[in-house]
Order: sequence, then C-alpha cells, then structure tokens
Amino acid sequence: MADDKPTLDSLRGQIDAVDQQIQKLLNQRARFAQQVADVKQAEQPGEKVVFYRPEREAQVLRRVMERNEGPLNEETVARLFREIMSACPALEEPMQIAYLGPEGTFTQAAAQKHFGHAVLTRPMATIDEVFREVESGNAHYGVVPVENSTEGMVNTTLDSFVHSRLIINGEVELRIHHHLLIGKSTKPEAITRIYSHQQSLAQCRQWLDAHFPKAERVAVSSNAEAAKRLQHEWHAAAIAGETAAEIYSLEKHAENIEDNPHNTTRFLIVGNTHVPPSGDDKTSIIVSMRNKPGALYELLEPFYKNGISLTRIETRPAREGTWAYMFFIDFEGHENDEVVRSVMKEVEDKAVYVKRLGSYPKAVL
Repeated sequence: MADDKPTLDSLRGQIDAVDQQIQKLLNQRARFAQQVADVKQAEQPGEKVVFYRPEREAQVLRRVMERNEGPLNEETVARLFREIMSACPALEEPMQIAYLGPEGTFTQAAAQKHFGHAVLTRPMATIDEVFREVESGNAHYGVVPVENSTEGMVNTTLDSFVHSRLIINGEVELRIHHHLLIGKSTKPEAITRIYSHQQSLAQCRQWLDAHFPKAERVAVSSNAEAAKRLQHEWHAAAIAGETAAEIYSLEKHAENIEDNPHNTTRFLIVGNTHVPPSGDDKTSIIVSMRNKPGALYELLEPFYKNGISLTRIETRPAREGTWAYMFFIDFEGHENDEVVRSVMKEVEDKAVYVKRLGSYPKAVL
C-alpha cells in the first residue's frame, strides 16, 4: 500500500498556498477599510473624520475570540487581528498616541497592545503632559497608567481627570513582567546598584532581598530611564521590561523577578470623544458628597438597589475643604443604558459634585 502520510514538501506546499490566500484576503480587507473611509469622508465633507471606533474594534475582537477553534489560543488570534485593524486605518492617517515615556516603558507597551504597531507613539515626560498633548490636538489619544494589582492606584492620573476635559475612551490590562537587565560592560558579580522606578522596586522587593540584599536600590523616573543608565555603568543593573531590554540592547540576567506572578497594571485611553455602547462596557465617574454621617452609604445605595456592580472605588482628598473627599468610581454598564441613567440621576441629586469620565469598552486583550 502507498504511504498516505504527508511529506515535508507537500506540507510546505500547502502552507505556501494558505499564505497566498491569507495575503489576498488581507489586502481585500484593507480595500474595504479604504472604502469605509471614503464613505465617511463623503458623508462629512469639510469635517475631521474619525476612523478609530473603540466600540467597533472591541466588538470585532470579541467575535474573533468567540469563534476561535484553535490550535492558536484566543488571545493570540485576537492579537493578530489587532495588528490587522491597526494597519488598515493607517492607510488613511497613522494615529498619534501620546504615552507616559520615555521610550521603552510599560505604558508604551500598553499603547501598542491596545492600538497595534501601525500607530505613531510619542513619549511624554509626565502624565499631565499626556493629557495636555491630547487636549491640544497634537495627539489623537493618550495612554496613562491608573492602577497596579500590587501597588494600587496611580494618584497623579486620578488627579489629572479633575481639571481635564478629556474622557476615558478605553482600557487595557498588561501583565507586568520585570527582568533584571545588565549591559555589555556589566560585571554581574560586582553589581552594587540597581536602578528602577519606585513601584517596580516595590514589586520585586522579595526577589531583591533574596538575591541582592546588599545592592543599593535607586529609584528613577521610569524603568526605561533605569535601562538607559546601564550604558556607562559596569557595576549596576536595572529592573525593566521586554521593550526596554530590546531598545537599549540589554541582556536579561534574570527573568520574571516580580514577587507576584499575576502582577498586572491597568491603563486608560484618554480622548475627546464619547464612545457609543459596545455591549460590554464600564463607566467611570468622580463624585464629591457632603461631609456627613452615612454619606458613602447614601452614594452607593442606588448602585446596590439597581444591581450595578462596582469594579473600583477610590478615595482622594478634595482640593478644597478640610477633610473633604472625592470618590473615583468605576462600574459596569454604559451611561446610555436606562438603568445607568436612573442611577446617575439619583447620584447627581444627592452629591455636591459629579463629573462623568466616560463610558468605554471593557479591556478585551
């Protein structure tokens, strides 16, 4: 009997044929995207056309993951489609994305995870500068960190929302893996100083205690700045991520040194436009209540009565008034939902101050 097992040459031939089909379909999809852009421009003559639709992209990625049959896992397939959707709008105009820099930070990695690699990312020195860059129109969107599963909230981001007119257009969650990086001239046995951002040093405290208990821990403005410093120091190391290692050509002396293997940071996408419902959304608000007994209970009661799940509540001192506080609240649902509208009316009737920060799709990737 003839051997029916496929040969290496036949399998490679089939792969080549499939690759040809994929390439043809990718270009067909890109042409459809161009036609969509043409229709939008025809419908809005003389106006600035918005090509990026957060709710639409979230819906597409969810469907991709739902219909996936393997062997590639859901996230891998969704990441591939994320890059396809990034490349198509870039045929019209690459988006400018401001992020908390410098180049090589986890915030840049979050921006590329959310928008794909076809956008132009621009590093800003501070979170305030990210907000200003988007407000001025120099960037389409901004990406800022808001909370870490180990170290908690990023208060500078929360405070920036109080005085900014920007709203939240999306969120992205990034699993944070820290590596101990060394340069070409570093002598590992002579390391006496370790650079990193203060939060990263805190997230790797136990590992550092066990492996470099005598090394000086120097907090710098960012992990990318820590990596950059190794170019001229033979007795130092840095804690940073994959992107910084690649950009500054550093070697991983030790990988995944974070104390919590589930260490995750949440980032927010800030922009100027309101996002329609995607079908699985969050809403964020800032609320200030009168300083009286039961004020927090009074604030939270409408959410409980209407079965709305709170995903985060954070307290920050108000700028005005002694012992006055503001509450930053994230909850499930879109502000266009009837039940959310009802709850917001109750909250606004009871509160001294309410600011809606926007409704946006829950993180897909």
